[in-house]
Amino acid sequence: MAGGVKKPVNIFKLKNLDDPREVFNYKLWFAVFSFGLMGAARGVDEGLISGAFGSKNFQKTIHYSSYSLKDQTNIKANVSAMVQIGSVGGALIAFLVCDRIGRIWATRQLCVIWIIGIAIFMGADGHLGAIYAGRFIAGLGVGQTTVVAPVYLAEIAPASIRGLCTCIFTGFVYLGIVLAYFANYGCSVNLGEKTIARWEVPTSLHLMFATIILVLSFFQLESPRYLIKKGRDEQAIQNMAHIRHLPTDHPYVVREISAIQLQLQEEEEATMGQGWLGVVKEMFLIPSNFYRIYLGLMSQILSQWSGAGSITLYAVDLFALLGITGTNESLLATAVFGIVKLVAAILCALFLVDVIGRKRSLLIGITLQSIAMIYIASFLTSLPKLGTVKKYVVPKSHKGAATGAIAMIYVSGFGWALGWNSMQYLLTAELFPLRIRAVSTSIVMCFHFANQYGSSRAVPNMLLAKANGGINPSGTFWFFAVVTIFGGIWVWFTLPETAGRDLESMDRLFSLPWYKIGMHGNQVAEEQDAILSEKEAAIERDAGRAHEVENVERV
Repeated sequence: MAGGVKKPVNIFKLKNLDDPREVFNYKLWFAVFSFGLMGAARGVDEGLISGAFGSKNFQKTIHYSSYSLKDQTNIKANVSAMVQIGSVGGALIAFLVCDRIGRIWATRQLCVIWIIGIAIFMGADGHLGAIYAGRFIAGLGVGQTTVVAPVYLAEIAPASIRGLCTCIFTGFVYLGIVLAYFANYGCSVNLGEKTIARWEVPTSLHLMFATIILVLSFFQLESPRYLIKKGRDEQAIQNMAHIRHLPTDHPYVVREISAIQLQLQEEEEATMGQGWLGVVKEMFLIPSNFYRIYLGLMSQILSQWSGAGSITLYAVDLFALLGITGTNESLLATAVFGIVKLVAAILCALFLVDVIGRKRSLLIGITLQSIAMIYIASFLTSLPKLGTVKKYVVPKSHKGAATGAIAMIYVSGFGWALGWNSMQYLLTAELFPLRIRAVSTSIVMCFHFANQYGSSRAVPNMLLAKANGGINPSGTFWFFAVVTIFGGIWVWFTLPETAGRDLESMDRLFSLPWYKIGMHGNQVAEEQDAILSEKEAAIERDAGRAHEVENVERV
């Protein structure tokens, strides 16, 4: 076994895999749950802020009606996007925290920062400066979750189910979104739009999740890969054995630890102990590593500007644009939208990502998203006054097409959850070698939030009529359609398949020239796997013969 691709995984028949059955134990699943729960940080904020901002009490508190239309648009975009700005800084510092104090303590400090930021936001009393500051500080915590959690999950998960374990993080993103959507809807129906509880009660979901994650962190062990990187090999062996539910001398544990040690030794020898300069050289001067960083950065650009993330953030407004009138009706439609994406994320985690692979799952999601964006753009083009002329409603003759456009919003969310949103975290967490994993993941996730901020900040202005400085709703969705289609072409030609491969064997995928990796990297890697497997088998046979000879001589 040389770390190569394994057979497709049936999540309900894990005992049929080549891994020892003890590996799939409650300790592993508890750790996956505890760190996957951090996905809710992003989900809760994305699901809450649009509905909270729409609260009459919140708008009255910040004197929203006293501003011009353009200023109102900018204030809404700034409040919504301030967490993304903070998350850029959070993702950037995450690698320092991860590599200095470890994955566990990184989790604890980000929860504290997250709680402080939300507390400032809730206690701002209408002061825009405090609202911006609170959401920015919360973003410093939220941004770290996208580095700390996927890295930890990828490092502790067995290779055969690493996709499932890392996609649990994505699943919790959507669980957070669903809970946030329904909290907004429930509070709007039962508390009314004019009470402060209308938006503060849903916002308290942030505090609940942060506290739960903080408490759970005290029941988890540090990543064995991090411990080996810090030279604490004995503790790494103990932790790996605990997570795998196997003895410390079990061949499975010994093989995993040996592979990690060997990779780290090769990385350190390649950079000759040059410290941070060596890390930078390793990232940008070694072609295979630079290509991996390119994959990570491009995936963030294409995913964030494909539009589905912005649809999540401004779902209430977009449903209203397409004809769903009334605050409660828009909130309910948005809540169902969250459920659709949660179901898609679960289907991806259980039946796609480790079965048909990352690349095929991603292409299926992009295809669905492209169809949805083209339909919505075509519908809006047929009604150029929709969204550009105040109080214009969809004519009765177009009601059927409008219903189709609403359905396509759900299709786009389903495709987004199957594809880009699941893969952007998984691929980022598993592509990089151990020595540069935390810093490379931080750079990519920093880029993620920078583009998410750019997208969320731009979309409200893009949706405006051309006379008001926008490109019209139709132009916005045509833009999303073009980016999504280009993303599918890019994935097909540049992205290799990583499913089932040990983290320590990823280098084999990137041994070709960059322009061949996407189409031929897997074939070359599998050939190298076969050669290494033959060598390992030969070494084992020779060792067995030597042991027999030694026994004969003793007799």
